[in-house]
Amino acid sequence: MSSATLPADVSVVDVVLPHEVSAVADARRRLAGYLKRHRVAEHACDDAQLVLSELLSNAIRYAPPLPGGEVRAAWWVDKAGIHVEVVDGCGDTEPQRITDAHPESIGGRGLAIVDMLTAEWGVRTAHGRRTVYALVPR
Repeated sequence: MSSATLPADVSVVDVVLPHEVSAVADARRRLAGYLKRHRVAEHACDDAQLVLSELLSNAIRYAPPLPGGEVRAAWWVDKAGIHVEVVDGCGDTEPQRITDAHPESIGGRGLAIVDMLTAEWGVRTAHGRRTVYALVPR
């Protein structure tokens, strides 16, 4: 479910962030505060922050920014869990599940971590934007 189709009683945070690595720490702090206010268990908070970090890092590293030079992140909590979305400018490569990263490779493990920590994750692409979404269990 996208944040646009949520019930009115669900509090969605939608942030515009610079397309730079420093945005990851800022987004993590904001998400942590939101989850604390919603009384989410510490282990789920940690998992959600790690998932957000991986998705944002990938967007900043592998995709162009949105037309305004930014990347966007959104999150909310509902009965299903903690929803996290990251929107970028849709680069040439598509995020995909990696089942066996080579032991000597420098990268390639971030989405494997996302896969382990989430009930589901996926990609939606439309109008020159890519949204990578994930659902972290509470």
